[in-house]
Amino acid sequence: MSSGSIVEIFKYKYDELFNPALQALHKLGGSGTNNEIEESVIELLGLTDDEVEDIHRGNTSKLSYRLAWARNYLKRLGLIENSGRALWALTSEGLKTQKIDKDEAKKVVKNLSGVKKEKPKKNQQQTEANHTVEESEELNELSWEEELIKILKSMAPDAFERLSQRFLRELGFTNVEVTGKSGDGGIDGVGVIKVGGVLSFHVVFQCKRYASSVSSPAIRDFRGAMIGRADKGLFITTGIFTRDAKREAQRDGAPPIDLIDGNDLAEQLKNLRLGVSVQMREEVETSPQWFNDI
Repeated sequence: MSSGSIVEIFKYKYDELFNPALQALHKLGGSGTNNEIEESVIELLGLTDDEVEDIHRGNTSKLSYRLAWARNYLKRLGLIENSGRALWALTSEGLKTQKIDKDEAKKVVKNLSGVKKEKPKKNQQQTEANHTVEESEELNELSWEEELIKILKSMAPDAFERLSQRFLRELGFTNVEVTGKSGDGGIDGVGVIKVGGVLSFHVVFQCKRYASSVSSPAIRDFRGAMIGRADKGLFITTGIFTRDAKREAQRDGAPPIDLIDGNDLAEQLKNLRLGVSVQMREEVETSPQWFNDI
């Protein structure tokens, strides 16, 4: 191996994820979110934390990126459908299909990609980038999320704290204050969330512009600072959380901490229309038969 070359940890190609994705949906009862499908695939394939956290680009792991392609192909095959972003379900045909033959999978990729003859092998990332299949909405969304997360990571610390304050207020939090005191154990602010208009929970939050991943020690430090001061903890970051950090956040016997990573934050900002606008495209179709029936 040449000096400076990058070792790929996650080695499954997108077409090798067709069956795991199908099996995951069957295991989940016929439907599931992106996260549920991914967690099920991780279990089915026995993936290590290093494999799961191998980054494709930005905040997107290779597993997530290639699973998006796998779902795209399965949708075009009529085996799965999505009623909304990040929610998938088996179709009637998918319910009858437990497995796609390996040779059949290659044929599917060839037909849907418009490949007419075998081409020399390229590295996985370049091959995926050169697909001629029209990308699904899910794949297109990866690009705007990456752009938004890049903007968030470039914000000044105090500006990101103000954004987090506005974000929580938009979600229904009240009495949201940014403290940002040094030596405060990583607590950047406090707020109150009322559930059902009856129960109130005091929340402390930490908001950090991480370029990469947040590990379990950061979660433990934050928990240590919040104990005795709030009912809940919320950790907001522009980066991602390692699997160990996620396990630590929900560890049995310890106060749970909710996590919002860069992708979650981007999606929430889009839903709240905070710094993100969504353009709806009008499609008009004529019906010749309607005129014939007059």
